[in-house]
Amino acid sequence: MNRRLVMPLALAFPILIIVVVAFNVRAPYVALGPGPTFDTLGEIEGTPVVEIDGIEADRTEGSMYMTTVGVTDNLTLAQAVTAWISGRYGVAPREQVYPPDRSKDEVQAVDQAQFAQSERSAELAALHYLDLPVTLRVAEVGQGAPAAGVLEAGDEIVAVGGEDMTTAGQVQRTVGAVRPGESVEVTVRRGDTEQTLEVPVGERPGESDKGFLGIATEEVPQVPFEVTFNLADIGGPSAGLMFSLAVVDKLSPGLLNGGMNVAGTGTIDSDGNVGPIGGITHKLTAAAEDGATVFLVPADNCAEASSGAPEGVRLVKVDTLDGAIDSLEAIAAGQDAPACS
Repeated sequence: MNRRLVMPLALAFPILIIVVVAFNVRAPYVALGPGPTFDTLGEIEGTPVVEIDGIEADRTEGSMYMTTVGVTDNLTLAQAVTAWISGRYGVAPREQVYPPDRSKDEVQAVDQAQFAQSERSAELAALHYLDLPVTLRVAEVGQGAPAAGVLEAGDEIVAVGGEDMTTAGQVQRTVGAVRPGESVEVTVRRGDTEQTLEVPVGERPGESDKGFLGIATEEVPQVPFEVTFNLADIGGPSAGLMFSLAVVDKLSPGLLNGGMNVAGTGTIDSDGNVGPIGGITHKLTAAAEDGATVFLVPADNCAEASSGAPEGVRLVKVDTLDGAIDSLEAIAAGQDAPACS
């Protein structure tokens, strides 16, 4: 063979091998980027994202975007490198999203369960904020639990340690402050009778210095309407804050967002506490592309959000539902609000 042909062929062969491998071999990574956004004040396929049945919901304007992170799996080596170079996507080891000891279906099932819990917590947090009636009761008493034989499933919890209780979190915190081995007064409504019971306190599993009753509690709305969240195929707990804000906006007079395009993220519990989430920079990108000018950021995500905030998007630091609402009202009135810095 002509020597002039040998050298190019010798160089082309390994390049060809590299190209074939890059476009056919799967990389142990996923690409993370801006996911779809959903206006919790709007509709999806003609159905309200947050639906209130039984009463007429208040008028809303503007947007209240729930943001998500898009995950692309089964990447080839070429796709992983391209995503990394693009700057729009982050590349993470696949095991961070899909642990090797769980199937993809199991991971998705957990995500769906977290999403369903975020819906319940969002509704309860909104109802508590609006001072609407919610019954707090014992759902279950564990077998052999400290409270077994004293408290019963169905007991409505009125007070613990002399303090009025309205949320499951309050019960956990109040009992947790009692020294194990002591007892605590629990006032319950059982049937038509209210009574105060002396309940022994045990050790919380894994936290021997905190009190534990061994009961599961539940909060049940007592309102003449029903709240339904009409989003499917969305996972994780980070929609809680935006769902709560939508419920409050639809159940109270005036425009909570001042008619602006607001976006945000954050977990929420029934007490209204807002918690951190993952993928904040990707969510900011998605919100900016949808025209949001204000983004509600969980306090613990502020540092990361500030490092990658799109131009023209105001970052508002929030740690409670009350704080988020106060900030939105302040911004709508042209006033200052806590900012990420």
